[in-house]
Amino acid sequence: MQKRTLFAGMLALTLLTSVSPAPLSVAAETGQAIAVTLNGQPVSLSVQPRLIGNTLMVPLRELSDALGVKVQWDEAERSATASKTDRSIKLRLDSKEAFRGSEAVTLDEAPALDNGNILVPLRFFSESFDFNVYWDGPNKRVTIADADKSLPTVGSQERMEALLKESAAVHGNGRNMILMGDNAVAVTEKSSAAAPQAAGSAAKQASDAASPAYSGTNVQVQGVDEADVIKTDGTYIYQVNRDRVLVTKASPAESMSVVSTVYWADPNFYPQELYVDNNYLVVVGNTSYPTYEKPGPVPYDASPAVSAEPGIGTAKKMVVWPGRPTRSTTKTIVYELGDRTQLKQVREAELEGHYVSSRKIGDSLYVVTNKSMNYFWIMRQEADSAAKQANESLPAYRDSAAGDQFIKIGYEDIRYFPKAVEPNYLLIGGLKLSKPDQKMQVTSYLGSGQNVYASPDNLYVTVSEYEPLKENEQTVQADGKTTFIPAPLNMTSAIYKFGMDNGTVRYVGRGKVPGHALNQFSMDEHNGYFRIATTSGDMWRNDEHTSKNNVYVLNESLSVVGKLEGLAPGERIYSVRYAGNRAYMVTFKNTDPLFVLDLSNPQAPAMLGKLKIPGYSDYLHPYDENHLIGFGKEAVEVSNKKGDGSDTIAFYQGMKLALFDVSDVANPKEMFKETIGDRGTESPLLYNHKALLFSKEKQLLAFPVTVAEVKDKTGANTQENASKYGDFTFQGAYVYGLDLQKGFQLRGKITHLTGDDMNKAGQHWYGSERNIERLLYIGDTLYSSSPDMLKANDLNTLREVGSLQLPAWKPRNP
Repeated sequence: MQKRTLFAGMLALTLLTSVSPAPLSVAAETGQAIAVTLNGQPVSLSVQPRLIGNTLMVPLRELSDALGVKVQWDEAERSATASKTDRSIKLRLDSKEAFRGSEAVTLDEAPALDNGNILVPLRFFSESFDFNVYWDGPNKRVTIADADKSLPTVGSQERMEALLKESAAVHGNGRNMILMGDNAVAVTEKSSAAAPQAAGSAAKQASDAASPAYSGTNVQVQGVDEADVIKTDGTYIYQVNRDRVLVTKASPAESMSVVSTVYWADPNFYPQELYVDNNYLVVVGNTSYPTYEKPGPVPYDASPAVSAEPGIGTAKKMVVWPGRPTRSTTKTIVYELGDRTQLKQVREAELEGHYVSSRKIGDSLYVVTNKSMNYFWIMRQEADSAAKQANESLPAYRDSAAGDQFIKIGYEDIRYFPKAVEPNYLLIGGLKLSKPDQKMQVTSYLGSGQNVYASPDNLYVTVSEYEPLKENEQTVQADGKTTFIPAPLNMTSAIYKFGMDNGTVRYVGRGKVPGHALNQFSMDEHNGYFRIATTSGDMWRNDEHTSKNNVYVLNESLSVVGKLEGLAPGERIYSVRYAGNRAYMVTFKNTDPLFVLDLSNPQAPAMLGKLKIPGYSDYLHPYDENHLIGFGKEAVEVSNKKGDGSDTIAFYQGMKLALFDVSDVANPKEMFKETIGDRGTESPLLYNHKALLFSKEKQLLAFPVTVAEVKDKTGANTQENASKYGDFTFQGAYVYGLDLQKGFQLRGKITHLTGDDMNKAGQHWYGSERNIERLLYIGDTLYSSSPDMLKANDLNTLREVGSLQLPAWKPRNP
């Protein structure tokens, strides 16, 4: 038997029926090249991949060394045996029968000769040697990655069901989502109040005139933009306003006018946030599509309300669905900014699922969604119907650059988070705004993401994992009764890192730390290291499993290289802020410890100092390298009447502003503080950092707030008095001056409420259409926005210089 070694790699991509073959067929017919990458690096092929049936066949030669696979050819059998470490496969020319080890496997297409080149199925070959293969149909791109550098793929419906059964997080949302196309077209309505302008003149004026300085959205990381409900480019203000976007010519402030109102033909689209730069307006929102023409019986046997009517599928029991099942998507609509009175839509993209977050870096946009699946529905049906429902619930996306139809992502291209599997798909979509012909890249993961942090180069998603500490289960005998105390949950955070580059996303690696992160500000990237603050344990426990707070430092491969654990036992993190080699952490139970942490040595993070004061900070904002602003709530401690073992209990009061001096890191000080209102006072700034307008240079600090005040503050400091809520007295914006000599100086208040509004107000206030939501400045003018109004005030005197009643809302045509 003659044998010779081929210094070649076998690459292939088997496209199963769950992945639509249409895009590949088009690619083959048009001759469009299919790009292949291995561990992020491009692979050059002397012969283009060929589509045979639904299988992409790739030549041997160029990638054997890269894959590290040794191939032996048996001329007599016309077969190739490939081996690497303890793995081996055997393929025979023109035969669909192959062997993975001793296991026989039937291929969709047989290996073939093409002008002296052996072509083999890529996915079978690559995955046989522990490589993961991903297919990006619209962009005609194949990604191959080592298993230890990538996430595993689900592969099949059976594997998905097994993963869900193994997971302790199995749950469903009661919806079945099936494919349905959408041809939504944006309609730009010119406002009757707009001043007449020639086509393109608005863009020319904006580019030719020297625009004054203007404020941007308060973002976490410089250079990484975050979407918000309002933006300005220094001339125009763009505002999400109910179910539309308003474009207002803001300067001069004395004659503001709405120049266009943007609606959509899709009656179910509701904008949530937007981005603006010199060239584009990007609107992100949610929409939904009914999957049946009218309500009707739907297969599902988990409800006691059973109907005997025949229905869809082969379920044994039927119930009448209370409404129409829908497909929910997150839609992104891109407009070219030319003539603001006639915005031109240039692109539309959709990801199935509900909007989680997004980031914009330069002209690259990244959108993250969560799509839940009806796992119980799928699992309770008979085999044929279950398979159909499972396939219909696969995640899908649509990009107008790739056509009007939704593109379904097959099991072979859905990855999963080990030990964090949920009946949910996490989708990440990336697109390049300046390249409208470049298709959106979409990756999908079986699991969900809770918190998202982005640096200019990387996207991090955290996923909570829970495992019971079985050794801590207890059975207690007392008074003839047996009490079972369940084991505490060992809560950890899995961290998934994705590299971002020009609208593409690539999985980089996974790390894991104890505890859970509070929000995006719990995370940070600095000088190649990733830092994360977590709370582990439970606040209600008083044993070794009580809550503790920690900071972990991970290297580029997400291995923990340094840690600081056990801060403030019995408390939890309320806010975190990183500033270069320092971190600031606020925890709370009765008092507010502000910890100053040293992260200059990644291998040995250390606590430098702490300050304990009443109250807490929900959000920390840097003033400069040695001073920090805290926004939160004041608190008072009173004697505990509940007798639960603690001497005192804390009740939060009004909103608190604090300026901390951390120049002496061992002894941080509260330099100045300001309290607004009493218990019941609230501000969106306490849960959304984008509500803050701050400029150190202008000594400006402003934010919206709803104020409640207790009329009678006499009496002892008791639980009854401390827990008393105040009555509504104000809604609007507080505007402060702030410097290191005088601290907080209330310069004035701005409201959109009329005297009649105030007279009608009762003890509490509500979400009025005149509630101020955001503030921004253009030059020396301060603008405040509510759904009903834009108001302009002189930034120095706060004298009102103009106001604009925004167009009244009217229902859209169905």
